[in-house]
Amino acid sequence: MEVLLRTNEFTDTEVISRILAGEPAFYEILIRRNNPYLFKVGMAYGYNKQDVEDLMQDTFISAYKNLGRFEQRASFKTWIVKIMLHHCYHKKQKLSFKNEKPVYATFNEKKIPMFSHSQSDPDKRILNRELRLVIEEAIGRIPVKYRMAFSLRELNGMSVAETAEALGISEVNVKVRLNRAKAMLRKEIEKMYTPEDIFEFNLIYCGRMVERVMAKINAGEY
Repeated sequence: MEVLLRTNEFTDTEVISRILAGEPAFYEILIRRNNPYLFKVGMAYGYNKQDVEDLMQDTFISAYKNLGRFEQRASFKTWIVKIMLHHCYHKKQKLSFKNEKPVYATFNEKKIPMFSHSQSDPDKRILNRELRLVIEEAIGRIPVKYRMAFSLRELNGMSVAETAEALGISEVNVKVRLNRAKAMLRKEIEKMYTPEDIFEFNLIYCGRMVERVMAKINAGEY
C-alpha cells in the first residue's frame, strides 16, 4: 500500500480514524511508529529480546482490539506504553508501584532528556558491543520502579506528565524516581548517548514485528 510509505503525512488521530473506518492496513503505521518505544520499555524491564517481542506483539494486538476505546485524553504513545507496562507487570506478577515520601532535588522539567540529541557525531553513535552490554547491565541493576521512570523519560523522551500518566503515579514521584535513577547510573555512565545506542532497535526487528502483528490481524486471530 503506497500510502503506508508516507507515514509522516498522517497524524495518529488520522491513522486511527482510518483504521476504525475499516482500513486495518493503516495499523502498520502505528506499529512502526511505536515499535522503538515498546522495545525499550520491555528491555528496560529486564526481559530478553524474545520475551520483549512477544510482549510487544501482545501489546499491539490488545491496542488494536481496544482501539475504539482510545479516548485521546493522552497521546497514543502514552496509551500504548501503558498497555505494554500492564503486560510487563502481569508477566512478572509485580504491581509494586507505591507512594513514596518525596525527596526533593533540583529538577528542570524543560531540561532535554540526557539521552536525547538533535545531532550527533556518527562516530559516537557506533558503540562496541562490550560497552553497550555494560550500559544495559547498569540499567538492569536499577530497581524496576526507578528503571521504568528512567526508561520512559530519558530513553523514550516522554514528558514528566506523560511518564506519570503511564506509570500511574504523581509527577512528584516521577521526579523523585528519575533523580534517584540518575544518581544510581551516574557512576556507570559518564558519556551521553542516544537512545538507539542504549537499546539497539533496527529495521530488522521493526519489520519482523510489523509482519507478526499484521498477520494475526489479517487472519482475524485477535
